[in-house]
Amino acid sequence: MGTNYDIVRDHYAASGRQDFAGMFANVSDTVEWTEMAGFPCAGTWIGPQAVIDNVFKVLGSTWDNYRFDLGQLVDAGDVVVGIGTYSGSYRATGKPMQARVAHVWHIASGKVVKFEQFTDTLLVADAMC
Repeated sequence: MGTNYDIVRDHYAASGRQDFAGMFANVSDTVEWTEMAGFPCAGTWIGPQAVIDNVFKVLGSTWDNYRFDLGQLVDAGDVVVGIGTYSGSYRATGKPMQARVAHVWHIASGKVVKFEQFTDTLLVADAMC
């Protein structure tokens, strides 16, 4: 088992490959995954399948070239913070979007137990209108 930093780094690498199994290999079956209010997938989703269905599949079906580019990964022990940029174009409008984001990951016993997203939801909403 790798460090908490490795767990989050590996999640992002798997996400870049669109590899759900790799993304959720070290995620608790009862993970609390929160997308910000105002974000298209807003809410707290419990468990990997709920996150896949309500976040990743939704983003993949409504945005073209939706991606997260990691700029920095900050290791704070049981908490790891990923800082980067979202980008993509909303299919219904064709408008592009780019927004800075921070992801806060809580890890216990080698598993992600909580995730929280912070981003400028207005930039995302503007692309959707």
